[in-house]
Amino acid sequence: MTDSTKSITSPGSLLRDKAWARWTALVLLAGAMFFAYIFVDVLSPLQEYLQSTKGWDPDAYGRFAGSETFLNVFVFFLIFAGIILDKMGVRFTAILSGAVMFAGGFINYYALTDAFQNSGLQNFMDHFVNLPNTWWNITPFYDGMPASAKLSAIGFMIFGCGCEMAGITVSRGIVKWFQGKEMALAMGTEMALARVGVAVVFLGSPVVALFGGHINVSRSVAFSVLLLLIGLISFIVYAFMDKKLENEMGTNAEEKDDPFKVSDLKYIFSSKVFWIVSLLCVLYYSAIFPFQKYAINMLQCNLQLTAEEASQVFFVFPLGAAAVTPFLGNFLDRKGKGATMLIFGALLMIVCHLTFALLLPATESRILAYGAIILLGLSFSLVPASLWPSVPKLVDNKLLGSAYAVIFWIQNIGLYAFPMVIGAVLTATNPGVDNPLEYNYTVPMLVFAGLGGLALILGITLKALDAKHHYGLELPNIQSQETAEEELGAEVIAVEE
Repeated sequence: MTDSTKSITSPGSLLRDKAWARWTALVLLAGAMFFAYIFVDVLSPLQEYLQSTKGWDPDAYGRFAGSETFLNVFVFFLIFAGIILDKMGVRFTAILSGAVMFAGGFINYYALTDAFQNSGLQNFMDHFVNLPNTWWNITPFYDGMPASAKLSAIGFMIFGCGCEMAGITVSRGIVKWFQGKEMALAMGTEMALARVGVAVVFLGSPVVALFGGHINVSRSVAFSVLLLLIGLISFIVYAFMDKKLENEMGTNAEEKDDPFKVSDLKYIFSSKVFWIVSLLCVLYYSAIFPFQKYAINMLQCNLQLTAEEASQVFFVFPLGAAAVTPFLGNFLDRKGKGATMLIFGALLMIVCHLTFALLLPATESRILAYGAIILLGLSFSLVPASLWPSVPKLVDNKLLGSAYAVIFWIQNIGLYAFPMVIGAVLTATNPGVDNPLEYNYTVPMLVFAGLGGLALILGITLKALDAKHHYGLELPNIQSQETAEEELGAEVIAVEE
């Protein structure tokens, strides 16, 4: 090994060993994701207004909501994003993802403006991909879909490429700065800030859309696009810190000595435990994020609330999750029990969705709604806080970016399909209902509860496999290297020497 590939800075004196530096890096990464999550759900509280002002019925809204992940799923963009991350590193991929998010967000905004109405582009979109609205049409588009929804879907799918690329990049960046330290706490803090973003947008989006007494949904989107630009700037600032860290280490620690090969993916795809984690992820998140798209309208229909009032009820979900997640991450760092937390998280989610399906329509109780949403917030703290820090225990560091990309890709299949599934189910179970405040959400909520049940089964299976093979999912993250080698006989996904 030449001098150029050796660390020129002794362990303990690297930039990431300084608490202020690694937490500053986290703030930059998490801040960009905070703004991204605001954009993801900026239209979720506005479903009623989209139908009344833009003509988006549940089918159109469901197609738009699912479009975010279309390119990631069917063009395998997330897999390519993982390869880009492993080959090009965190800095390049972070800036690229920020730029893509901003571009997609701007298109989404333009589609909802008055300038788009009666334009040549609107006329073109009216005649663009008018496929039958049937089961085999897997695209976000169909005949009769409003032109604004079509162009919004195009912008949203471009944004989705950048957002998911940013997600795996931020996860890899946190591992880079926090491995062997407060990694679960760092990931929990990042996720908590993202939840705060969801809380902010559910409260703020209806207020901005109704500012001045005139409904304008594009106004809310414009504000979130400005935040995406600030997120891109955050990624650029982070890149300077990341470069300084690698200069101290005397090497590009991400890939120079042992470059990524596509053939390495076989070590990921051949692992049974990796598939269990991936399927658990897709089932769990399919019962969370698609639910967020419909939660406000569901509360409006069951409790006879305005969009603003329903948002005030629902915001305790992301805010509660934000408050609890860092504490759970810290507990996981110091005490472990990651697999157990996954099981309890799935149980709480099942109880929540069954409450919305069976009890809330009968009682119309705001207190019951608050209770169910608090349970969902606790669930959404338990599962992500334990799921994502577990991946580095299963995957060789060289494959980590690709592993996260594969998990996110599988997750995106559910995030693409289920908003459209719920939209179709909502239409089918409410024949002849045109008023967006009169939908019956019983069957859609039972679908979400069923996803939680399957996630629970996989969580129990994962804990049993961990007990058998000693992956370390129940062990704390903060431990010495010697302790880790003694305690973990884990059969990790590794590249053969």
